[in-house]
Amino acid sequence: MRSPLHLRSLSTQEDNHYQDFNYDRRHSPRRKSYSSLSISPPAYNYSSDPSSHSSSPWSQHSPYVRSPWARQPHEDHDDGKNALPKQGLIGSLLREEGHVYSLAVSGDLLYTGSESKNVRVWKNMRDFSGFKSSSGFVKAIVVLGEKVFTGHQDGKIRVWRFLGDKKKTYNRIGNLPETRDLLMRSVNPRNYVKVRRKRCVPWVKHYDAVSCMSIDAEEGLLYSGSWDKTLKVWRISDFKCLESINAHDDALNSVVAAAFDGLVFTGSADGTVKAWRREVVGKRTKHVLVETLLKKEHGVTSLAVNHDAAALYAGSSDGLVRFWEREKSSMSYGGVLRGHKLAVLCVAVGGNLVLSGSADKSICVWRRDVGGEHACVAVLTGHGGPVKCLAVKKETSTAAAEEENESWIVYSGSLDKSVKIWRVSAPPISSK
Repeated sequence: MRSPLHLRSLSTQEDNHYQDFNYDRRHSPRRKSYSSLSISPPAYNYSSDPSSHSSSPWSQHSPYVRSPWARQPHEDHDDGKNALPKQGLIGSLLREEGHVYSLAVSGDLLYTGSESKNVRVWKNMRDFSGFKSSSGFVKAIVVLGEKVFTGHQDGKIRVWRFLGDKKKTYNRIGNLPETRDLLMRSVNPRNYVKVRRKRCVPWVKHYDAVSCMSIDAEEGLLYSGSWDKTLKVWRISDFKCLESINAHDDALNSVVAAAFDGLVFTGSADGTVKAWRREVVGKRTKHVLVETLLKKEHGVTSLAVNHDAAALYAGSSDGLVRFWEREKSSMSYGGVLRGHKLAVLCVAVGGNLVLSGSADKSICVWRRDVGGEHACVAVLTGHGGPVKCLAVKKETSTAAAEEENESWIVYSGSLDKSVKIWRVSAPPISSK
């Protein structure tokens, strides 16, 4: 059984296909790596193994047959009011059409993207709305107010607007780049860049899958990363592409805009994590490379930022989560979190909790304490396939407000075609 790991160790691709997750096991952390750590039984360990709930309502068929998704409610509790558990699994949304590649949560709405080209919208674990693009797997979703941005396998970013709870519909209001902007730039040969197979395309257009996006709401900017190795910067107000950066030597798998020092971080299949900052250079504003935080053999699959602690977390295909913390004017390497047997495919942050989803089908929940020490406080199991994406939101219910610990709702999307919903909590940050 895995463990609270109290560590401060300084030791030190995006997967195109399901079978890629069965990579060489020599890349996963060996058990002997735990020998130098303080290990004790985990504070709690959750499992949603269907075999352990064979006699409960959890295993019964869902009544929501109108949707291609089926919600499975958690088993009833002793109070007779169908109260949700204080910790652990809350429910599951089962997808019949394809793997779940992307998640986003905004308020009480959950957005799920899959290989079916559909984006489903959920409210209180019930089918609320949805919209469908003309082509391209939904690889990434970000939300800002009433606008929803979806990144697709075909290299396009589509923009949708929510029309309100009464209509429950979404209208597509644009593409990035816009057709007008693309045509205007296509006239000038200087706006073309060489891409693979000796092709030339306008620099404002991604020519491969849009794998990741992040929003800087304060600056009104959208960042998009692609398998074409570029990072593009878009102005949200008019959907104009302001900048295209040849950021890495291989596909970008993650980008995140930080709320400190104006930094933007990118992670790539080339094994690097880079920090960028928007600065005035001459008469124009552009993003400049500040430093390369990581350069390893194994691809970086995901990034997440703890804005309050000014900390960056990076998951990689070697099964590790590395982190950095801001010290004065730079990011200082903080250590590594070991808890998975296979590649880490996604990371997310909620308060002082860090969550990592893996190709080993599990989710590790880490608590960050004062001083940068981390403890693995839970392992969430139950998915039948690699955990591809995570989203976290703080619980705001009356019951949660009465509890001493902070409670968080965690959404996990998997290549088993399901989304699982969990509740986890964290005690106040220790001052030890």
